[in-house]
Amino acid sequence: MNRLRRKACVALLLFTLFIFGTMMGLRTLKPTDGFSDLAPGMELMPGVGERTDQRPNPLAEAAGRNGIGSDTKIVFSNSGPDHSIFYDIHIFYYLWYGTPQMDGSYIHWEHVLVPHWDPKIAASHPNGRHNPPEDVASSYYPDLGPYSSRDPDVIESHMAQIEAAAAGVVVLSWYPPGVADEHGKASEDLVPAVMDAAHRHSIKVAFHLQPYKGRTDLSVHDNIKYIIDKYGKHGAFYRFKSSTGKVLPLFYVYDSYLTPPETWAELLTSRGSHSLRGTPYDGIFVGLIVEERHKDDILSGGFDGMYTYFASNGFSFGASHQNWKAIKAFCDKSNLLFVPSAGPGYIDTAVRPWNNHNTRNRVNGRYYETSLQAAMSVRPDIITITSFNEWHEGTQIERAVPKKTVARLYLDYKPHQPDHYLELTRKWAEHFSKEKEQWLM
Repeated sequence: MNRLRRKACVALLLFTLFIFGTMMGLRTLKPTDGFSDLAPGMELMPGVGERTDQRPNPLAEAAGRNGIGSDTKIVFSNSGPDHSIFYDIHIFYYLWYGTPQMDGSYIHWEHVLVPHWDPKIAASHPNGRHNPPEDVASSYYPDLGPYSSRDPDVIESHMAQIEAAAAGVVVLSWYPPGVADEHGKASEDLVPAVMDAAHRHSIKVAFHLQPYKGRTDLSVHDNIKYIIDKYGKHGAFYRFKSSTGKVLPLFYVYDSYLTPPETWAELLTSRGSHSLRGTPYDGIFVGLIVEERHKDDILSGGFDGMYTYFASNGFSFGASHQNWKAIKAFCDKSNLLFVPSAGPGYIDTAVRPWNNHNTRNRVNGRYYETSLQAAMSVRPDIITITSFNEWHEGTQIERAVPKKTVARLYLDYKPHQPDHYLELTRKWAEHFSKEKEQWLM
């Protein structure tokens, strides 16, 4: 009888482990976008190992500004001279990391464990902060180790990796001089070094305007003027060519919904009291869509388009792949750009230990390819990648390596190599370019 009981217990344990493993795998498919979405066209694509990339030739200087245009939709496949880098693939990039050697202390790698706003939930999760270099604020460990964004060798390595991924535009997370996020230090002084390194690799730089205390339409007016005056003549400064032939700088505005649309309209519509339209500081302004109502707010605020940013499918209305077709239809009707954001996965429990329900497992790259296929399926003008190096949220495609310490076992890209997600990005960038050629025929 005891022997039967032991066998029954072993069988029950194995069954439980099977169910748990199955459920963890299914989590990556939320809400309803399964791997079946990946199928169309995949069998015709080259494998990751069948790379056709070459070192790009130096690009010509950015075209001069030609005024404004009401139609912001791109009309050509924007690629380098030998199709080895693609300017319709934009990748979000962060400059907020620091080390004792370069910055006097670790910055962001020692990020605090953010407590939940409900004290009862917060009490059931760990608190404190991370302790680099062995314990960093990420579920993955960078190939470069916990690095400083001020290190010229790090910047050079990053631009080389982005070039290898064929992403033509770095979207630089930007704060005004002397301003930083609540966990970091000011980094605007690093922008020239990033632009110089980007230019050496034929990469362009756009700006991702971050929220800060006191951000208003008037302060953003000053921010745009500062950026264009200081960087507008640099060879790496990105400009977007519209279907009317106008060439204008492109700006992503993070958390744009924090400012009312009628306030944005003072800046972004021609009738605004301090409008940028028709001035030397005009541009293409892309707001963030999180909730469905933000579609109308972005339109009435005078923006030229909307992007989704978040890499966790189902996290928000805008980040849900199943909503992208409807958002794109709205944008087409309203003459707006729709810029979907694809990501390799999501896991931020190293900084938000209570947020496990928003984790999206990578499944060895399958989640990323599903996301990229969903983005391509709506025929966008630009695809953004979230991200190159947002390590806290586990959305990075930067090289990561296996790492085990006494206290931690980091996730990694095995069974693939550290550059797996760079190679996947190149594969899909090339595919996107070929698809656009077919769309425009």
